[in-house]
Amino acid sequence: MSAAFDYVEMKVPAKPEYVGVVRLTISGISSRLGFSYEVIEDIKIATSEAVTNAVQHAYKKKEDGEVVVGFALFHDRLEVMVSDSGKSFDLKKTRRETGPYSEKENVEFMREGGLGLYLMESLMDEVNVQLNQGVSVFMTKYLEGEQVELNAKQIST
Repeated sequence: MSAAFDYVEMKVPAKPEYVGVVRLTISGISSRLGFSYEVIEDIKIATSEAVTNAVQHAYKKKEDGEVVVGFALFHDRLEVMVSDSGKSFDLKKTRRETGPYSEKENVEFMREGGLGLYLMESLMDEVNVQLNQGVSVFMTKYLEGEQVELNAKQIST
């Protein structure tokens, strides 16, 4: 992997009103890299889900917490990291409970937490979750032509 040519990090209070601030930052950074409007919207949704999850689940009601959002800008991709230092969740259990989504299922009945992870994985090219003192979600979105070229090389080898 090549080194990032720029790295931007922001720390916001774990409060719902700051999700919009993160979304605005994503718009500016993604636009700077040359992503299309539709892809920028996908990145905003995926990152908002990760931040909202941290806001809702990482800290106890009276506990003040922070969410750190990092953006690594590369020539061919954007890597987004969302991290909290609250309680961890059981990734395997969440994946198991999420299961494959069926269009016959009513979204209202999907388990809490499962839909957010599903959205992140379907909107981004790569999603990795690390559980340490809290939860860190790493998501990657490739510039359109770059990912196709990368996949072509992998298939041909």
